[in-house]
Amino acid sequence: MTATHISSPVPATARTAAPASDEGSARALTGKRRIAFASFVDENYLPGFLVLLRSLALSNPGVCEDFIVLHDDLKPSSVARIRALHPRVSFRRVDADHYDSYAKGDQDNYLVRKAYFILDVFKIRDYDTVITLDTDMVVLDSLAELLSLREGLAAVPQFFYGRHKLNSGLLVIQKEYLSDEFYARIDQVGRSGSYELDKHDQGILNAVLDGDFVRLDARYNFVKRRLSGDLPVPEDTAILHFTGRHKPWQGGEAGYDLAQERWREFDLSDADLQAAYLGGGGTMHQDLLIHFGTPHVERTGHVDTARRVAHAHIAKGDYQSAVEIMERVHIPIDEAWPHEVYGHALMSVSRYEEARAQLLLATSAPNRAATAFARLAQVSWVHGDDGAAQQYALQGLTVDPTHRASRIWHQRTIGVPAQQQGSPADQLAHVAFYMDRQGNAGDKLLPESVRLAFDPDTTNRRWHSVHAHRLFDEPALERVNARRGLVIGGGGLFIPDTMPNGNSAWQWNVPDELMSRIDVPIAVYAVGFNAFDGQSYRAQRFRDSLRLLVERSAFFGLRNHGSIEKVRAMLPSHLHDKVRFQPCPTTVTRQLVANWQDPVKRDDTILVNAAYDRASLRFGHDYGYFLEQMARAVRELGDLGDVQCVAHSLDDEKIAFDLRREHGVSMPVIPMYDFENDEIRDLYARTRLVIGMRGHAGMIPFGCGTPIISLISHPKMAYFLRDIERPEWGVSVHDRNLADVLVERSRDLLADHAKTVADVHGRQQELWRITQANAADLRAVLGG
Repeated sequence: MTATHISSPVPATARTAAPASDEGSARALTGKRRIAFASFVDENYLPGFLVLLRSLALSNPGVCEDFIVLHDDLKPSSVARIRALHPRVSFRRVDADHYDSYAKGDQDNYLVRKAYFILDVFKIRDYDTVITLDTDMVVLDSLAELLSLREGLAAVPQFFYGRHKLNSGLLVIQKEYLSDEFYARIDQVGRSGSYELDKHDQGILNAVLDGDFVRLDARYNFVKRRLSGDLPVPEDTAILHFTGRHKPWQGGEAGYDLAQERWREFDLSDADLQAAYLGGGGTMHQDLLIHFGTPHVERTGHVDTARRVAHAHIAKGDYQSAVEIMERVHIPIDEAWPHEVYGHALMSVSRYEEARAQLLLATSAPNRAATAFARLAQVSWVHGDDGAAQQYALQGLTVDPTHRASRIWHQRTIGVPAQQQGSPADQLAHVAFYMDRQGNAGDKLLPESVRLAFDPDTTNRRWHSVHAHRLFDEPALERVNARRGLVIGGGGLFIPDTMPNGNSAWQWNVPDELMSRIDVPIAVYAVGFNAFDGQSYRAQRFRDSLRLLVERSAFFGLRNHGSIEKVRAMLPSHLHDKVRFQPCPTTVTRQLVANWQDPVKRDDTILVNAAYDRASLRFGHDYGYFLEQMARAVRELGDLGDVQCVAHSLDDEKIAFDLRREHGVSMPVIPMYDFENDEIRDLYARTRLVIGMRGHAGMIPFGCGTPIISLISHPKMAYFLRDIERPEWGVSVHDRNLADVLVERSRDLLADHAKTVADVHGRQQELWRITQANAADLRAVLGG
C-alpha cells in the first residue's frame, strides 16, 4: 500500500529554512537530500541493535545511508561492535538530563526514563530525512518506499482507545519537523504532562500531532502481538517489531516462536554476516561491499571477493585501494576477471607495465577478452602508440563486434590527422580534453571555444594540440617547450575519474618532474573544479600537483567562483591571489565567433537536456520522483512550445525513453553528439528556451544569447548562475515542487521573450568585460 498524506503535515511555525551552516556547501547548492537512519541504543538493548543493523544490510543490500546512534553511555567495545556492522555510523550523546523535567507515569523506572531519549532525534539539523528504528525491530524487506518519502512525518497508525494514533517505533521525519519550533512543542507537552503518560515518547508525539501524520502501511511496523498463538510472519512484512517486555535476545516469549525464528536469522557472527552479505543477491552498495568484503578477504584470501571489492573501489574513484586489495590475494593464472580488474586498477594509478601484464592474462577468457583488449588499447594510446592501440582494439572487436569501448578506441586511432608543422614559435601548445566522435557535445565545442579567446585562427597552424589524457612524456615536453606558450583549458579538468591517472590525480596526465621543466609561460584558462557532491580526490597527490601547477602558471583562471573557493582551500595562502576568475568562453560565444549574427526568428521550441553519468550522485533516491515531475512539466510546457530532448551524449537520450515507458510522455530526440560545432551553436541560438542538466547545456545556449533554466544536480550549475546573479534560473532536481517551479519559471521567461533575451545579453556583457581584461594580461604573458 502506498503512503497516504493526511491534512497539512506541519504548522507554519514548524517550517524553517536550511541552517546557515549549509550555505556554500555542495548539498546546499544541489538540494540533494541527506538521509539518515537513527536509533537510541544502550547496553541493555545493544544485542537487539546489532541484529537490526545486520538485518538492514542483508534485507537492503543496496542501501547504505548514514546511521546516527543516539546513546547516553556506550562502552568502547560496544562502539567497536557497532562500527564493524556499518561503515557510516556516527555517535551522538543525548541530553539525558533534559528529559528529567518531563512529567512521567513512573519517574523511577530506568526504562521509562530512557524511552524519551529518542526524542533527541528532533534536534538533528544536518539531514533532510531521518528514519528512526527501535532497537527491538528486525528488517525483512525493502525500505525503498520509506527512502523515497519527501513530505511530512510518517508512521504506521495503530488503534488505541478508539482512535488511530501513530506507533513511534518507526518514524520517517522530514526536515520541516527537525526544527527548534517543533522541538519546543515536544518540550511544552512533555513538561506539562498533557499526554498519555504510559505511552512515553509515543504519547507526546501523538499529543503534538493530534492525528496529523502520513499513514504508512502496517508492513513497515508489524507488531509482534499480531502473531500471538505462534502465527507465521506475513511474507510482505518489511519491519517486524518485537514490542512488549520480552525481547528475543533475553529468551523471548512463549507463543511467538515463528516470529523469533525470523529474528534469530540475523543473530550472526561478524564473519557469518560478511559471508551472508557477499553471498546474497541483488545490487550491493559499494560502501557495504567494501566494508564487509575487506575483512572477508583478509581472513580468507578469497580472490573473487577481492575482485568485487576492488571493482567497488574503482567505482568510487579510490584506485589505490583497489590496487591494495588485489595485492593481498594470489590470483590463479586462469582467473581472467580478477586479472582484468587488477589491470584496470593498476593503469588508473599509472603503473602501466604491471597493468599490461595483468590485462594480457585477462585476454585468455572469451568473456573478459574484449574488455581487457580495450584497456590494453587505452594504455597504448595513453603512451602515444596509436598503432598498438588500434591492433588491441581490433582484437577486442574480433572477440565481440558489438563491444563499445573497443570500437571507441579503434575509431580514436584511425584517420588521425598529422599536426600541421608550421613555425613552432608562432604556435601555442594547448592541453585539453579533445572529444571523440559521438562524444559529449559540450566537450567537443570547448577546445575550439578556448582557442577563440586567444586567436580567431583555431587551426593547427596556430595551435599544437596536447590531449590531456595522454601521458606527458619527454618528447611531449620537448614539443611544448618549442612553442611560445602553453594554454591548459577545455573542460572540467579538475575531476578525478573521467580518465584516472596516478601522476596528477586530475585529468592532465602529467608527472610533477616534467611539469617543473616546462619553461614556456603557462596559462590555465577557464578550467572547472568538477567534483560531484559526494566525490573525492586522492587528496595529497592532487594537492601537490595542483600547487605545482599554480606556482608554475603565469595565469591561473577558473571558470566560476565556486571552483575558485574549492581550489584556494587546497592551496597555501600565499598562492590564493594567483587564482582568478575567467568565465568559460562558451558563455561569451556571441562575442568570440567572427561575424556572429543573432537569429532574426527563433524556432518555437523548448529544448530539454538531462544527464545520466554518475546517476547515483546526481539523483540519490529521487530519480523516480524526478521522472514523475518531468513528465508533468513536459506535458504543461507543451502549451508553451514544442518540447524536444537534446542529447549531448548518447546516455542523455535515457530521459526520453524513461518518460515514454513510465509515463507515456513522448519527446523527439535531437542527437547533438553527432553535430559539428557550428551546428551546436546554431541550434542553441535558434531555440527559445533551454532547460538543461549538463553544465554546457546551460553555458553554451547562454553564450548564444538564449534563455536558460538549469536542472541542478551538480554544484557547478549553481556556481554559474550565482556568478551571473540569476540563481532563479536554476531549480534542483530534488525540489519538492519541481514541475510547478519549472513550468512557472519557463512561463515567466517566455512571457516577454525579447526582454529575457536582453537580460541574457546584459549578463553576458559582464562576463565579456572580465574576459577582455584577462586577455590584456594574457597578451603580456604569451605575446601574440
